[in-house]
This record gives sequence, structure tokens and C-alpha cells, in this order.
Amino acid sequence: TWGVRPFFLDVELLQAPFLPSTLTTLRFMEEGSRLEKEPLLPPPLPRAAKRHRLYSGGDSGDLEDDGHCCVSAASSPRSGGPGIDDPDLYFNQAVVFIEDAIQYRSINHRVDSNSLWLYRWYYSEVCQWILILTITLILAFAFIETPSSLTVTSDVRYRSEAWKPPCGLTESIELLCFLVFIVDISVKSYLIGWEEFRKTKWLMAYILVLLISLIDWSISLSSSCHKNLRIRRILRPFFLLQNSSMMKKTLKSIKRTLPEITSVMLLLAVHLFLFTMFGMLLFARTKDSQQDKEWQGYFHNLTDSLTSLLVLLTTANNPDVMIPAYSKNRAYCIFFILFTVIGNLFLMNLLTAIIYNQFRGYLLKSVQSSLFRRRLGIRAAFEVLCSLKETAINKNTLCVQSEALLQVLQKVKMDSYCKEAIIRKLQSCPPGELTATQFQTLFDELDKHKVKERPPKPDYQSPFLQRVQFIFGHHYFGYLGNVVALANIFCVCGIMVIDADKPPALRDDFFLGVTNCFFILYYLLEILLKLVALGLKRYLSYPSNIFDGLLTLVLMVLEVSTFAVYGFPHPGWRPEMLGLLSLWDMVRLANMLIVFRFLRIIPNITFMSLVASTLLDLVKNIRTFAGILVVAFYAFAIIGMELFGGTITPMGNVSFVNTTFKCGTFEQLEYWPNNFDDFAAALVTLWDVMVVNNWQVFLDAYSRYTSPILFINGIVAAIGHLSQKSNIK
Repeated sequence: TWGVRPFFLDVELLQAPFLPSTLTTLRFMEEGSRLEKEPLLPPPLPRAAKRHRLYSGGDSGDLEDDGHCCVSAASSPRSGGPGIDDPDLYFNQAVVFIEDAIQYRSINHRVDSNSLWLYRWYYSEVCQWILILTITLILAFAFIETPSSLTVTSDVRYRSEAWKPPCGLTESIELLCFLVFIVDISVKSYLIGWEEFRKTKWLMAYILVLLISLIDWSISLSSSCHKNLRIRRILRPFFLLQNSSMMKKTLKSIKRTLPEITSVMLLLAVHLFLFTMFGMLLFARTKDSQQDKEWQGYFHNLTDSLTSLLVLLTTANNPDVMIPAYSKNRAYCIFFILFTVIGNLFLMNLLTAIIYNQFRGYLLKSVQSSLFRRRLGIRAAFEVLCSLKETAINKNTLCVQSEALLQVLQKVKMDSYCKEAIIRKLQSCPPGELTATQFQTLFDELDKHKVKERPPKPDYQSPFLQRVQFIFGHHYFGYLGNVVALANIFCVCGIMVIDADKPPALRDDFFLGVTNCFFILYYLLEILLKLVALGLKRYLSYPSNIFDGLLTLVLMVLEVSTFAVYGFPHPGWRPEMLGLLSLWDMVRLANMLIVFRFLRIIPNITFMSLVASTLLDLVKNIRTFAGILVVAFYAFAIIGMELFGGTITPMGNVSFVNTTFKCGTFEQLEYWPNNFDDFAAALVTLWDVMVVNNWQVFLDAYSRYTSPILFINGIVAAIGHLSQKSNIK
């Protein structure tokens, strides 16, 4: 039986363009673990010379604390003659290793023929899309499960009764999702083998979460869906986490960062506690009730004092908390200013700097491990292809036949432009054999981006068409279109300002209708002239043209629909509502599209284009952190529904009662739509708690409507708010 045994690779070897051509420098350490019942590698060929080959990387390829990188190696057969019995197996192994390198996947998996087929099937686009859709579906259940979010409003005063799905409907679909996850974990576990499975905590947690979810699902179904507490809903974000390697790396980096910031968090807690004590002593109760406004409002007891200063640390109640004492004596402002300067400007910024520094280091190390995986996969493919034939000149020199690599590249699933670039580079190399360095250099094309070549302009023979092409294909014509779009915006803005205070009965839509008609006709003419000048393919090669063209077509359809329903513009054009939208609604929709179309100027202004491209790149790069945020919001929303669902109740019909509320409270601010009665409302409430400066209003309301014991909810909200402010900085 051919097993897998680890070796420790010096970090200096990673700095070379490739791992050494011979693996005699590697230090092997045997483990006393049990061997696999089924071989991870095919059995050796008769009279094959045993030579250790690099076939698989560790679980993550992360650098260890001792400066070495723990990866795995397997014994691989290599024939001594020019041919071998099963070259297709080696070709398939090389194909899989290269695909692993492209996707930054670990190569620590089975490499026999059946396992390779199963491995490629599992990582095919169809299977991965099925898995992604399954995860999306099971996360989306929270919107339609009881309590459902399918209502027009979340305001407890006006909300209608939500739709309740019949018992067993969502549970049946949920069971199908669980079956997909069971197949997923089964295939993963088989492909990596038992020894590697025992080391992978994520897969073991995967099985545990599935087991708990199935038990909870069974209990819920057996109780006819009357079970209120559904633990499996809180565990659903785990399925999203375990399917993303970058999210797992980010969580690992966050976990390693937490001990580094403990000292600052402790110092922040001491700062908060000491100033709480000072505040209770400074603003203690006196005999004069007029002088006790600060004590009554903010420092009545330890809980109120701690809460007031915690909110002040986020600057949410500044300067409200200071005004009563400051009105009495201006010297009291020193207390609040010192608290804010030390806590918010010094400690919070120090905390942000430590988080950035430590997290950046850990994340960089994780990214380096991904790059190491790519190098390891390419090296493994090189080693496999070396097994096809010995080098005639020097058997100690490992080389790969160019023809063999070309056959492998034809089977590899990768972007067509990368494959074409590698093949072109391979064909430009001297015919014959490729060394390790040459092999690695070929795959440097994976790190390059595609340079898009635009189709040529039409070649007109007519002098008139050539002149038209020159005029309307010039960039000055684009500038003219931007000027016209700006003039359209000014016209819309001017009409909106003039008609802002007019009641609908006195509003005349004639001028606005004529203006929109003129500009839309110009936009349509502009598109037609550009199509003549550039040709269809070149016109569509510019994203700005696609954006411009689609919006213009929508505007044209909307304008034709307006004329068909309400006729052509004329003085006093205020017809009654016909169809789905009134004339004013259709005009407003057209104006919104016109304003949105004005974004076409961004690519034509260099600085704005640079900023916009940076923002787009930022959106791509923060997908991992957005996923972590989705997981956190999802989990806290479910927990909030379990703790606070149904606690906010309407005040009843108070239209005929002279009711007054304390200024700044939940009731006076009419925050009724912010509740935890359903999943969508819970998400919006959590967002408002994290973003707005009135998060203490939610803390006060839920402590009054539920119990002061749930004060921990305020602490969680404060941590989220502080984290959000740190991220902004």
C-alpha cells in the first residue's frame, strides 16, 4: 500500500523559481499513523525505480511557527525505460494538478483513475453551481418561513398578517438541501482520505452541523411545525462559510488577531469603568432637584452611567449627555472632553492600528499559502509528466516533453485566453524537453490579465461614409453627447425647482414632456450615428456604450408608451390616470432614468474614471469580508428574532387621544418598523443599529419592552458600532 507521509520544506526553497529538481534535500519524518485501506496513489509498476515525488500539499500549506512549511509527499513510481503501462493515468493526474493550481486548491487527494474522475466531476461548473444554489436557497428560507417577511411594511401599526407556509413545504425543500450537503461532505471526505479528514476541523464541524440540523428538522416536523426555537436556522451560515476558502482564511486571520487586541480592549474597559465611577461621584444626587438633571438623565445608577458613557464612546449622544451639567457649570465639559479624547481618539485609533497591522500580516500569510499551493500544484504536474520518460542525456535531470504538456493543456479547464497564451509560449520554446524552470515560467501566464483588443472599425469605400465615420467616431462627438446630457439634467432640475411647491392639480407637464421627447430623440440619433461610425461589434466592446444604449432604449419604450396612453404633449397636459401608472409617474420614471444615464460621463473624465475603477476593484476585493458580514448579520438576526420577536407592540388607536412621548424615545421617533418580528425587519434593524447614531434608542426600547436582563444586547450593539467606526477609519 502506497501511503502519504509528510516532510518539512525549508522556507528558503519557496524563494526559488521551483522546488529542487531532486527531493534528496527534503527531510522526511515518518508518522506512526495507520495507512489507508485504499491506496491514494496507484501501485508501482514492475521493476520501477522508486523515487520520491512531490504529489500533494498539506491541508492549507500554511507556514508553521518553526519557519518550515508542512506539506506532504508520496512515493511515486517512475519507470526506467522510455515507456510506461498507463500513460493516460499520468496525463489525468497532471491535468488535475494543473487545475488545482489554477484554483489554488490543495493537491492532497486521491489520484487513482476513479478518484480523478470523481474529483473533476465534483469541481465541475455544474456541481459547484448546484452547491451554490443550494446554499443560497437554504439561506433564503428565513424570508418565507414563519414568521414570514412577505408583507408590504414591517411597521407593527400597519402590518397585515403575513403568509404562513403550510407545514412540510419548506421542510421538504430543506431536506433536499441537506441531502445535497450530505453528498458534498461524503465526496470531499472520500477524496482526501481518512488520515487527512481527521486533520480537517472544518469537515468534522460540517458533519456536526448537518447532524444537529437533521435532528432539529426531525423534531420540528414531528411537532407539526409548532416548535418555536429552531436551532438549525442559526447554523445555516456555516454552509456558506465552509464553501469559501477565502472566508475560512479570513476567519482564521480574525481568530489570530483577537489575542493581540485583548490588552487594548481591557484598557478600554478600564477607561470606561473609571470614568463611570468619576461620573457617578461628580454628578451625585443633591438636595436641589433643579441641579440634578445630569444625575436624573444619565448617571442615575451604575447601569445608566455605564450605558451613557458607552454610547458617548461612539459619539452617538454627544453633546446631549453633557448639556445638563455644562449648563450648570462650564468646567464640567472637561470631564466629557477628556473621556472622548482618551477613549475615541487615542484608544479607538490604537485599536484600529493594531487590528490593521496584525490582521494584514495574518491575511498576507494566508495569501502566500495560496500562492504556494499554486506552485505546488504546478510542480506536482511537472513531476508526474517526468514519469513518462527518462532524459537520455542525464537521468538525474528532470525534464518534460513539450508534446506531453501540450496534450495535458488540451484537457485542462481554464480560461481560453490563458490557455492560448501558454500554448503560444510553449510553441515559442525550443522543441524537445522543458526543465523545471521553463515549466514554471509557462504558467506565469496565469497571473496576467487579459488585454482586450477592440474589433476594427468598418472599412467604408464611400467618401461620404468615411467622412461620417471620422466625424461621429471622434471623441469630440462623445464630449458633445456629455454636454447634451448635462443640459438635460439642468432642464429637469430647473423644472423640478419651479414645480416643487405646486399642487398636482396646477402642475403642467407640457414643457417637461417636450423636453424629454427632444433629448430622447437626440440620444437615439446619437446611438445610430455611433453604430454607423464604429460598427456593431466595436460599439458593443465599450461597456459605457452598452450602458448608454440600454438606457436609451428603455427611455424610448417608456416615451412611446406615454404617447400611446396619454397622447402627445400640449399646453395643460394633465390627463387622468390611465393604466398602471399616471402621467406624472411615467414622467418621473423617465427623469430618473435620464439622471441615471448621466453616469456615462464617468469614463470620459480621467480622474473620475480612475476613482470609479478603484471602487469597482474594491467591490471585487471585499467579497470575502462581505460574506463574513452576511454570516454575522444572518446569525444575529435569527438570534434577535428568538429573543425579541413580538416584543414591540403598537400603542393602539391613539388618534383621538392626546398622547405625548418623551423626546428622543423609540415611540416619539416612530421607529416602529425597526423590530425583530421577521427576518427582513431584523436585518434592517441590525443595519440601523450598526450605522445610525441613535442606536441607544433601540437599546432603551428593548430594555423597556423586554427586561433589563437583556442589557447584553446593548453591549453587542456597541461592539458592532465600534467595529463599524473602526472599519470606516
